[in-house]
Order: sequence, then C-alpha cells, then structure tokens
Amino acid sequence: MASKEKHEIEEVEVCTECGSSHLVRDYERGELLCEDCGLVLDDHFIDQGPEWRAFDVEQGEKRARTGAPMTLTIHDKGLSTEISWKNKDSYGKSIPTRNRAQLYRLRKWQRRIRVSNATERNLAFALSELDRMASSMGLPRNVREAAAMIYRKAVNKNLIRGRSIEDVVAASLYAACRQCGVPRTLDEVAASSRVGRKEIGRTYRFMTRELKLKLLPTKPQDYVQRFCSELKLSGEVQSKAADILKDASDKELTSGRGPTGVAAAAIYISSILCNERRTQREVADVAGVTEVTIRNRYKELTDKLGIDIQL
Repeated sequence: MASKEKHEIEEVEVCTECGSSHLVRDYERGELLCEDCGLVLDDHFIDQGPEWRAFDVEQGEKRARTGAPMTLTIHDKGLSTEISWKNKDSYGKSIPTRNRAQLYRLRKWQRRIRVSNATERNLAFALSELDRMASSMGLPRNVREAAAMIYRKAVNKNLIRGRSIEDVVAASLYAACRQCGVPRTLDEVAASSRVGRKEIGRTYRFMTRELKLKLLPTKPQDYVQRFCSELKLSGEVQSKAADILKDASDKELTSGRGPTGVAAAAIYISSILCNERRTQREVADVAGVTEVTIRNRYKELTDKLGIDIQL
C-alpha cells in the first residue's frame, strides 16, 4: 500500500495537503516535499537520473553513475571502501551502543588493510603531503591530479631512491604547475614544503630529464593576472601590463630575463600609467623579487619601449 501511494505521488506530483504543484526534490535527504505548506510527501525518494543508452557491457559500465570517480591523488585511486567515523547506518540512524565496539574494530582493520605494504605506505604519505601543499598554495584539482601522476611515474622508475619524499613531491607539484599552465615560482613551492628551494630545483631538473617531461618555459604574461589580483589592481592595469609585455616580447626584451621580474616591472609601470600607483616594495613582495630587480627591468622597458611616465 505504501509503495502504491509513493507511485501515485510521483505520477501526480500534487501536494495531498494543500493541492499545490510546487514540489521540491531534496536528493541530499531523499525527500519529496511541498514548497508551499512544507509537507514531506516521500522520505525515501530515489534519484533515478537520465536513462542512458548502452550498446554493450563496457559502454554500460562507463556510463554507470554509481560510486565516486577514480582519482590519482589517493594511493588506492579511491577504489577501496571507507568506514565513516560517524556512528550511523545507511538510513542516518544511530548505531546501538552494543554494536559500536564491533564497528570500531572493523574501522581499525579497514585502515590497516588499505595500506598493506611499504610501497603503499610510502605512496599514501606522499600523496597526503602533496594534497597538503596543493591546498596551502590554492592549486586547482587538475594540477593535483597531474602532480600525482608525475609522482607515480617517478616511483615506477625508482627515482625516489636516495631522495626524500618531500623533495620529489615538491618537484612533482612544481612540474605539474608548469604543465597545466598554472605557474608558481620555486620560492612559493618551497614556502609550502619542508625543503629548500635549491633541493627542489635540483630534483625537478633530474625528474624532467629522467621522465622526459616536455615543459615550456614560463612567460611573464602567465604571472600578470595573479600578481594584479593580489595587489588589488583593476582590469585596466592588467590589460595595460599585458600590452607592455607583448611589445617587450616583440622587441625581444624578455629573453634571458626572469619572468617574474619582467612581469612585476610591467605591472609597476601600468599601475602608474593608470593612476593606481603601487610602490616597488609592494610589487616586489607579491612577485617574490627584489626592488633592485624591478628598478632594472623597469628602466629597460621604459627606455626601449619609449614609455614616458611621471614619478
């Protein structure tokens, strides 16, 4: 009788209390409720989802919507189960006290089984460290996945031997940033890790050589948007800095120069031209360069590009 009532509610989709047709499906709680009077019409609502056509078993498995997606940022790729720390069953009801000891033992053995040998233990620690560093630097998901892939390749080629896990993780993250077009400086990576800039650079060069990673050098234009955002400058300043860098690139003024220093100088010039002046100290702190570097690059750009600014 109950299932028949549910079926009728889903077909008619009208509130039995007030007759309103404004029904809301809350898939998180699995409820069908009336928006006008608040009556819960169904508390076991199932998200059926769209019916996708599949012409063979493989296609059907690819289009299945069950379970979380695979991810390289977890040592077992997210395929193993995990027993939640919440003492509740699948219906959200509290588990009786007499069964909690058993659940605690199951949870403990589940953690032990997920990491069964030294290689998995190494990978689990490294990927948790990678996730910590990526969160500290505010990196997007695709960069984390790319960094995890690079680290896994390094493990398979036995490049970890003789190096600390932190070195290789930091180098993998730096390489992934370059690969995904989300540039971060070595100083920024070093600030989020427990190793120095020199060790990260050395490990990065070794890994790119051994793994044959084809990474293009970063350009000053890659840093402009982030630096302007941190300095709270308008889009006009950002656009002007991009134009200055384009002219500098056409005249080959950026080759052989540090990209962050050139980007910082272009932003400093454009901030003065657009009447949103920032001091050399402020720009240098954001870009991670010295004031001397900004002054040198700034003089080169203004002289060679014929930019006349009033200080």
